[in-house]
Amino acid sequence: MTDDATRAMTRAVRLRRLRRTDGLRRMVRETRLDAAQFIWPLFVRSGTGIRTPIGSMPGVFQTSVDELLRDAERAVAAGIGGILLFGIPATKDAEGSSAWDPHGPVPQAVRAVKQALPQLVVITDVCMCEYTDHGHCGLLTPAGDVDNDATLALLAREALAHAEAGADIIAPSDMMDHRVGHLRAALDAAGHTHVPIMSYAAKYASAFYGPFREAAESTPSFGDRRSYQMDPANGREAIREVRLDVLEGADILMVKPAGAYLDIIAAVKQDTAMPLAAYQVSGEYSMIRAAAERGWVDGERAMLESLVAIARAGADLIITYFAIDAAAALRGR
Repeated sequence: MTDDATRAMTRAVRLRRLRRTDGLRRMVRETRLDAAQFIWPLFVRSGTGIRTPIGSMPGVFQTSVDELLRDAERAVAAGIGGILLFGIPATKDAEGSSAWDPHGPVPQAVRAVKQALPQLVVITDVCMCEYTDHGHCGLLTPAGDVDNDATLALLAREALAHAEAGADIIAPSDMMDHRVGHLRAALDAAGHTHVPIMSYAAKYASAFYGPFREAAESTPSFGDRRSYQMDPANGREAIREVRLDVLEGADILMVKPAGAYLDIIAAVKQDTAMPLAAYQVSGEYSMIRAAAERGWVDGERAMLESLVAIARAGADLIITYFAIDAAAALRGR
């Protein structure tokens, strides 16, 4: 082909033709969002009639079980795929014993939701940080380090309490080594072979968790979590974490946070055929909310663009505090 012919063909290509109208843009859109992809995180505590706003997360609340049921009904009406429960116990101690209390807020909420709305997928976060009086994700050694192997037994007790209450999926977020295999063995031995594990496989020690710690009342009383959560500078290590969790029996993988880790989401998706979730965390949510409240960004457009980016990177499921608002926005389009 001559240079003139090549130039003529190039001039004939106009990519803007398929961007001209909203109908054309929708027709050729490569990444599509659906409410069924969304998982809505909810914070539940003991008591009744409680709906306490989280100051750093506008539109997010701590609720009692009766109030959480109202939110679960909203999730079903919006077509959201599922809810992810975090518990705030009435009491805390050094080992986090409230985590496996069958009458604690999470087991109570699971039983209530599954009885009232059996079609809604209920996922429970499994970690010790909300339940320990020191705010770390496991038992501490005398030196103040988190004891990885001793913590596994406690996580298993928590996971079993949730499974016995009727949780559809268990989601360990603690980042202890080998916890997926330990939980799989404990669930299977107790007859819960049908309960999947959604592993927080690549969870980074991120500054974007700040508002969550207010919501879950889980700020460490000393130090930080960098000795067990991943270094934000590391990408290849995420693949090692993911592969280990796959070998140990994870059914769904997760990358957390999402927005600043789109490269990790894409790399994990390329490396494995496993279902992949990504958690748009509290700081990501609050930044968009705050900017929208000040008129600095179009809140709805920024919300949907951020979610599209996460899906485009390869996430099949998106855990987001925007779930209800995003579902409504999609219905309106």
